[in-house]
Amino acid sequence: MHCPFCAHIDTRVIDSRLLGEGDQIRRRRECMSCKARFTTYETAELSLPRVIKSDGRRETFNDDKLRGGFLKALEKRPVSMERVEGAINDVKRRVRESGEREIESVRIGELVMDALRGLDQVAYVRFASVYRSFEDVRAFLEEIERLENELPPDLRDQQLDLLPGEKAEKGGKAS
Repeated sequence: MHCPFCAHIDTRVIDSRLLGEGDQIRRRRECMSCKARFTTYETAELSLPRVIKSDGRRETFNDDKLRGGFLKALEKRPVSMERVEGAINDVKRRVRESGEREIESVRIGELVMDALRGLDQVAYVRFASVYRSFEDVRAFLEEIERLENELPPDLRDQQLDLLPGEKAEKGGKAS
């Protein structure tokens, strides 16, 4: 590691600590020449497959696009960043565990929809409406109906209602 201050090639590690959930290491270093101290961060580089777009193009998996899709769908929704990051990491883990060298963008979209379904119904419908290119209100209603029928009761209780007064009509507690 070159010193960022004097560009000397020889530095030594003074201290190493695990960060977060142990997936990153913080190292304090000292330059052997100018004695300046600085911090570096080390993470494992995990290779994700290339993405095959719907038009046949292939591109490198892009974390920023994945995160952007989640954040856009969850905009102004009461979901903590901790849960969002967990969902993003889960999608990346599932993509990596597929073992494929290439994965179709359609498959990634399905994984994102699965993750959003568990986080927030409104975010799920937002994402699905763009992803599946809903043409009219009937398509929205069909998707909402399908979502209501497929969601397990324990997850349904954790979700905010899609329509006001929905729980009261179903005999549940009013919100």
